[in-house]
Amino acid sequence: MCGIVGYIGFRRADQVIISALKRLEYRGYDSWGVAVKHGNSLEIIKRVGAIGDVENYSLAEGNIGIGHTRWATHGKPSEINAHPHTDCDNKIAVVHNGIISNFQSLREELESRGHKFSSETDTEVIAHLIEEEYRGDLKEAVMKAIKRLRGSYAIVVMHAETEELVAVKYKSPLVIGVGDGEWFITSDVPAVLDYTNRVIYLVDGDVAKLWNDGFTIWNNGKEVERKVETVPWSIEDAEKGGYEHFMLKEIHETPRVIEDTLFEYLSEDIKIDVSFSAGISEIVFVACGTSYHASLIGKCLIEKLTGIPVRVEYASEFIYNPPPMSRTLVIAITQSGETADTLEAMRIAKKHGARVVTIVNVLGSTATRIADYVLYTRAGPEISVAATKSFTAQLVVLYLLALKLSKLPGSEIEKLVDELRIMPELVRRVLEYEEEIEQIAEEIADFEGMIYIGRGIGVPIAMEGALKMKEISYIHAEAYPAGELKHGPFALLGRDTPVIALLIPDKTYEIMLNNIKEVKARESLVVAVADEDDAEVEKYVDFVIRVPKTNSVFTAITYSVALQLLAYYTARKRGCEIDKPRNLAKSVTVE
Repeated sequence: MCGIVGYIGFRRADQVIISALKRLEYRGYDSWGVAVKHGNSLEIIKRVGAIGDVENYSLAEGNIGIGHTRWATHGKPSEINAHPHTDCDNKIAVVHNGIISNFQSLREELESRGHKFSSETDTEVIAHLIEEEYRGDLKEAVMKAIKRLRGSYAIVVMHAETEELVAVKYKSPLVIGVGDGEWFITSDVPAVLDYTNRVIYLVDGDVAKLWNDGFTIWNNGKEVERKVETVPWSIEDAEKGGYEHFMLKEIHETPRVIEDTLFEYLSEDIKIDVSFSAGISEIVFVACGTSYHASLIGKCLIEKLTGIPVRVEYASEFIYNPPPMSRTLVIAITQSGETADTLEAMRIAKKHGARVVTIVNVLGSTATRIADYVLYTRAGPEISVAATKSFTAQLVVLYLLALKLSKLPGSEIEKLVDELRIMPELVRRVLEYEEEIEQIAEEIADFEGMIYIGRGIGVPIAMEGALKMKEISYIHAEAYPAGELKHGPFALLGRDTPVIALLIPDKTYEIMLNNIKEVKARESLVVAVADEDDAEVEKYVDFVIRVPKTNSVFTAITYSVALQLLAYYTARKRGCEIDKPRNLAKSVTVE
């Protein structure tokens, strides 16, 4: 989950790399480092902490360099463990994203031959392996060294005495940025948008060599061609645009994201080819984190509208316990298209004969190459670690897919589609309640634990709301079906445990009111989320977050945006680092 950058061209490499690393901090911000070729030596600096505040940084004159921003896996955050890592003679420097699972045995072997290690990381073995293989050809040395590695890796390597970069991709993302007389190699597109929107997505097994006049890519020892893609994002998409945090900006971009995603798939009819569903007996979702919660909502929608049985699996557990998949359609949801657990689940599903669809936000990502069918969301780049607009875009695609698969009469589908068309305006109306939500957030910001409850579709909405609260405010927030409180969690209720209750305007409404009364009897503060026409709820709760009235099927969008704002303002009140919460990274590219 680290971010890596390499540059070769006509600019000062240190300036380019610092700028690019700042745009990759959502991938890790425990520590950072830069190496620049200066003459026939390497100038290296490493620092603990975030790089975002570094201004006017200067390392050394030089037009070739590599950099890294780290999310720690092996070894605590420290200058010693920060990348780049070097060989014994400080001639070879390496940056790495991934995990080398056999690093310990490799380290012991290298140490037995006299190699000296300075860090606790798995990455350092790569530099020493390349050192052993180097005979004047860096690419050949790298190709020989990687044959010893087990695990996942995106690697960029430089040598003090050569004018080139060598990069390798295996189960971790790596992208070449194609400039005019300059070349970039990086973990993710936002790093290079200041300089180019032309990129090449490398595939597993690719080895790339970049030098001043161009680049060459090999796979399995043979030279290969890879398509140059034009990224449909601008640098403005990756800027804060006057907002205090990326998260708030991205919440406010949600109406446009809904419009863009609807435009992609909706005209007079829903433009999704569902031929991939022919003959299936069930659907299995695989996903992680926020995408897992989107999958749970997708299960509610698809079962309600189509009658097709649906299961939702944590991708990390699916890997080790794949269920029977006779006539199964697997839908993998991943914002980045690079989530390691989800990618592995997709591979396993295909191995077991399932058809695989992915719902993904990033063009050309690894998930798009594994899947049999791809459904793109149109969320644009999402920088904040906490997923907001990308989650809503996933829901929009799931609504359209469920409606396309639906066996409902055409008139009923039309009615639901019309309701979906006005969703951007309904979300804008949610945003109009922002000031009231901020005031409620101030009332709950001092608590250290809270419970979210819902019923029906409200349960996964509550789960996503609780996730947002815990990951950016550090409040211990848990979500439960409201009926489960009396089977244990009631023991947590009291004046120190507020409850966020989701009142969906469907058949669960009356029983939810009863559950709220039970909670109030235990003296917990209750914040309800309810539609703006609900005149009953205020009698039973302390605070109400209002959302515009919509069909209960679509409350997953309006209620979730309200809960995102609640989490944001709670974290802001607590003084938390909202865009870069501790211990987390945006794209989880290690298992």
